[in-house]
Amino acid sequence: MLKVLTVFGTRPEAIKMAPLIKELQRHPDRLLCRVAVTAQHREMLDQVLHLFQIVPDHDLDIMRPGQSLFDITRRALDGLEQVMAREKPDLVLVHGDTTTTFVAALAAFYFQIPVGHVEAGLRTGDKYSPFPEEINRHLTAVVTDLHFAPTATARDNLLREGVAPEKIFVTGNTVIDALLATVDPHYRFGDAGLAGIDYRRRRVLLVTTHRRENLGEPMQEIYLALRDIVALYPDVEVVFPVHKNPAVRGVVQEVLGELPRVHLIEPLSYQPFVNLMNRCYLVLTDSGGLQEEAPALGKPVLVLRNTTERPEAIRAGTVRLVGTTREAVFNETRLLLDDAARYRQMAEAVNPYGDGRASRRISQAILYHFGLSDEPPEPFE
Repeated sequence: MLKVLTVFGTRPEAIKMAPLIKELQRHPDRLLCRVAVTAQHREMLDQVLHLFQIVPDHDLDIMRPGQSLFDITRRALDGLEQVMAREKPDLVLVHGDTTTTFVAALAAFYFQIPVGHVEAGLRTGDKYSPFPEEINRHLTAVVTDLHFAPTATARDNLLREGVAPEKIFVTGNTVIDALLATVDPHYRFGDAGLAGIDYRRRRVLLVTTHRRENLGEPMQEIYLALRDIVALYPDVEVVFPVHKNPAVRGVVQEVLGELPRVHLIEPLSYQPFVNLMNRCYLVLTDSGGLQEEAPALGKPVLVLRNTTERPEAIRAGTVRLVGTTREAVFNETRLLLDDAARYRQMAEAVNPYGDGRASRRISQAILYHFGLSDEPPEPFE
């Protein structure tokens, strides 16, 4: 029996780890799956745990008002020391690029426990963009034993950094597994404002912003561009789940508050959010994960950043990197609103990030690596 400890702390991690946890639990004769959460984010994490019916075995509950990266790192490391000393797992699974990810990998290293890194190998080449995620990825890779790269590009990044080929498995991204299991064409929104939008006759722009590097003037430029778009196109509505960060909310209210056809709403839980994404016309975001998810639903994505760790999407034509200036955001959005052929080209491009079977490949890779199966997984192409 192989004991696998999964560790995560934020909503995006929980979404992407949930289908993997469910897959690991399908092998009770060979795998014992234990779950630890740092709750680096609390409320949004709990929503996902409830949706996927995951009950953590350990909940560190480290979130505090106004917490800094130093606070998260200290509390997570202290808590995970106790968890790993108690569980003594054979493998620690982490995901992506959060502070929880790096700290859990470091704690496992201190206990000399092998680390598996889900969504390994993403790179921008700029250690401050995104911050601190880019360095969290690098630091986690150094102590990782099994690298579960979502794409061939991510694998190649790891190979260039000297990772042995036999330690890398190209799996696709588990976020597509979660997405396809959650989208429902008959879904009904509980929020009256969302339920009242005519998604067939109105072109809905779904907007999210939260990146630290975009705080201040970049966000103001983005919101001014949105204001210009709404003024120009009477059939456009903006739905904007506003991040809880006061630095985001202040600028949003200043530029977009009380504007007709702009719906400023509280952050949505995962289920209504992906079903909203399924009905929108276009996504504008500085998120990393949405660059993978939205194309799986045929939605073009304009990335409100200057760099991206997901170049496969740019090459595939599912996303465009537009930056944060008012002029660029306005012009690129107009192109997709005015040019139906350009819109179709992006909407119909093949999503390079997954086919809904990433969790199965990762589970097979773990069993194969530890000698519990003779069959390695077929790589995601």
